[in-house]
Amino acid sequence: MVAHRDGALIRVWAVPRASRTEIAGWHGGRVRVRVTAPPEGGRANQEVSRALSERLGSPVELVSGASGRGKVFLARQLDVDEVLARLSR
Repeated sequence: MVAHRDGALIRVWAVPRASRTEIAGWHGGRVRVRVTAPPEGGRANQEVSRALSERLGSPVELVSGASGRGKVFLARQLDVDEVLARLSR
């Protein structure tokens, strides 16, 4: 996690085609997010974004990593400590 002038940058490791959608701990310093959607057509990215938004209670925006498992999302108006606390629930 890194502070950003508009909020916090969240490093994510996405796992598409999982049996369920969930925030599943950490993977090498990244938040592991498992999603049921396949990676085709950006569907997995949308589901990762939705899962993060629901957990954080705030919209997130994909900043980089649209085609890989390693992604970076921006959580606007949340600081790093808030994001960590909400992801730890």
